[in-house]
Amino acid sequence: MKFLYIGLGIAFFIVLMVLLISFVCFRIAFFSKREKEVSDEFSLPDGEIYKAYKDVMQKWADEVYGTETERVEITSFDGLTLRGKFYEYKKGAPIELMLHGYRGTAERDLCGGVQRCFALGRSALLVDQRGCGHSDGKIISFGIKEKRDCLDWIDFMINHFGSDVKIILTGISMGASTVLMAAGEELPENVVGVLADCGFTSAKEIMKKVIKDMNLPPNLSYPFVKLGARLYGGFNIEENSAKEAVKRIKVPVIFFHGESDDFVPCDMSKENYKECAAPKKLITVAGAGHGLSFPVDEKNYLKEVADFFDNNGVPTKVL
Repeated sequence: MKFLYIGLGIAFFIVLMVLLISFVCFRIAFFSKREKEVSDEFSLPDGEIYKAYKDVMQKWADEVYGTETERVEITSFDGLTLRGKFYEYKKGAPIELMLHGYRGTAERDLCGGVQRCFALGRSALLVDQRGCGHSDGKIISFGIKEKRDCLDWIDFMINHFGSDVKIILTGISMGASTVLMAAGEELPENVVGVLADCGFTSAKEIMKKVIKDMNLPPNLSYPFVKLGARLYGGFNIEENSAKEAVKRIKVPVIFFHGESDDFVPCDMSKENYKECAAPKKLITVAGAGHGLSFPVDEKNYLKEVADFFDNNGVPTKVL
């Protein structure tokens, strides 16, 4: 009997440690670190790579804050209020639905996005993803739940802007992977294209890459991350992936990725591009770090987007 109690004690301790480690992994990876009071003021993303572009990013931010906007919101499938801002180029223009990256905000991560849209004759709907910016929520799911939010935003746009609205799904980093996952679903004909900038192949692969960067063993650590997501976040991190979703996409997709991206490897966009079954194009930008393809080569970025969508029957200017 003594050995039984010892065995049960050891088993209980192991289970407790697994649950504790999984919870710590969940808090580190998926819990929102948003400040209680969210400011509209622009803040530069963390990292030395962004400092060289601080002035132009601040200029873009100032221009956007001075542009008339319509604040909009939807209720997610699980009851969260998600918020965004609509910037109209011209009534009837195609609209880019723009999704930001991990723990970012729309106006920070998509800095310059409104100007790019206006230059192409498009309006822009910048949304804060769940758990970020002005949107509700405490958990970030690396595109798993955000994919469904993207689909809900599409429905909102059709109802709000009219049944003939043309929509381009645009995302950067996690937002890029999110729009790719959403585009792999059955979409209304209003969605006419996708722009995916520096997206990852899957939550699993980007997690293992980050774990390795932390000098931890990926194969040993990742199961705790996955379990934490399931137990404390209520989602399966491997339920969907951009790499699988692109095989089902039917609308044209243009991929961008900086060749000097040390957060999401450029090879991940190359893999997504390779697997994509739709009309597609991949542009890699020399010298561009994570999310910096547009600031590094603004002129060519605009040209590539315009040429690609023109060649695939998607208008880039209002007629």
